[in-house]
Amino acid sequence: MKATWNATVIAESEDTVLVEGNHYFPESSLKREFVTFSNHKTSCAWKGQASYLSLMVNGELNADAVWYYADPKPEAQAIRNRVAFWKGVKVE
Repeated sequence: MKATWNATVIAESEDTVLVEGNHYFPESSLKREFVTFSNHKTSCAWKGQASYLSLMVNGELNADAVWYYADPKPEAQAIRNRVAFWKGVKVE
């Protein structure tokens, strides 16, 4: 699987976990040179608290386009140390 945004590969891995239609990539597959800080957080009843990261590619910002669960609830342990994408990031 490959995640791309702004014609740039953000993450690539053969080891993704599919949850609710989203591919969760290993955190280590995320290309950190394109990641920037976000203080955005949301909550999911069964996964726990999600934290977000933004993308900066070719001078363009995609705020809060990456999310992860730093401490997922027990039923969501399969996505620990993994990241997922939205906001125009193409996963294929």
